[in-house]
Amino acid sequence: MKQNVYTVAQVNSYIKNMFMQDFMLQSLFVKGEVSNCKYHSSGHIYFTLKDEKGTISCVMFAGNRSGLAFRLQEGQQIVVGGTVDVYERDGKYQLYAKQIVLDGAGLLYERFERLKRELEERGMFDAYYKQPIPKYIRTLGVVTAATGAAVRDIINIATRRNPYVQIVLYPAAVQGDLAVPSVIKGIRTLERYGVDVMIVGRGGGSIEDLWAFNEEAVAQAIFDCQVPVISAVGHETDTTIADFVADLRAPTPSAAAELAVYEYRELQEQLAGCQYTLERLWKNKVRSYRNRLEQYGLKLRYLSPASQIREKRTHALKLEERMENAMQGMLTEQRHRLEVYIERLKGLSPLDKLNQGFSYVSDGDGKTVNDIGQIEIGSILYIQVKNGQIKAEALEKRARK
Repeated sequence: MKQNVYTVAQVNSYIKNMFMQDFMLQSLFVKGEVSNCKYHSSGHIYFTLKDEKGTISCVMFAGNRSGLAFRLQEGQQIVVGGTVDVYERDGKYQLYAKQIVLDGAGLLYERFERLKRELEERGMFDAYYKQPIPKYIRTLGVVTAATGAAVRDIINIATRRNPYVQIVLYPAAVQGDLAVPSVIKGIRTLERYGVDVMIVGRGGGSIEDLWAFNEEAVAQAIFDCQVPVISAVGHETDTTIADFVADLRAPTPSAAAELAVYEYRELQEQLAGCQYTLERLWKNKVRSYRNRLEQYGLKLRYLSPASQIREKRTHALKLEERMENAMQGMLTEQRHRLEVYIERLKGLSPLDKLNQGFSYVSDGDGKTVNDIGQIEIGSILYIQVKNGQIKAEALEKRARK
């Protein structure tokens, strides 16, 4: 019978497939002691997890380093959360770590992950339910311990940023058996009081110290609260269920105060800038309207009846002057022409001829006699001379040969 023959890569791939299909191996927590720990220059961490009966190779990639809040050292008892998978090239399986906590907190961390998955599936982390944090508030509610660095930081920073904001503190127990009901009561009390925004949190500590903020009841109270809630639990590396449910997560109580209370001085500067801009725009607008008004005034003065009358009168005066000049020109020309005609008439005038010794003769009817055939002997003639008239009688007439 012919047997199937597989390559090494095929076998390793098959085994890797089997590991991937095993649900338990995809998310589990393994407890043991750290040995052969090496921090690689790439940021990856390689180590071995061992107990009295065995060892397992582990690696935490640089991208998952946020799941490690301390530095790994030889001999530490830890709980590693991650995935068991096969590295095909070497044919070896290893634990790919995503979270690492010191032993003792491992069980709590498992509870944390289980509740986190459950609440996430119920939609309590969905951004749809997140309320916006109001930018300008008058009252700030704080649910935290009455003493400690957290409340001091919140009061100091909130007062520095805006001394006019009223801070209402509910002194809650934040650690121990009474912490959960105390925090819940604080949230509901400040909600009834009507604060504008609420900070719920405490200072840093171990996972056991912060555990009240990982309880489902506290998460439900935050989710049900009608006032926007900012969670501020522990330090920046600490993450609780309250952080996921809250409307906004602050890395520290100090940061929560900065997120909740606006900077009054900055607002004053913004208002001063707005006032300056408004005044500048207003002055520009007034200047623009004034210029337009002056233009309308000039136009009105130009189009006014008095202005039109003055303009028409000026135009009429100019026309009159032009007509007068034209008339004077025409008169001068006609006078010159008349003088020419006078001179010509002088040359043709009978009086001038008479002045020169000439005379002319007319009959009794006043007709000029310029032919001997016009008169008879004995006819009465009138002779016109320079200074008068002579009456004569034709005694003889003789034709010129």
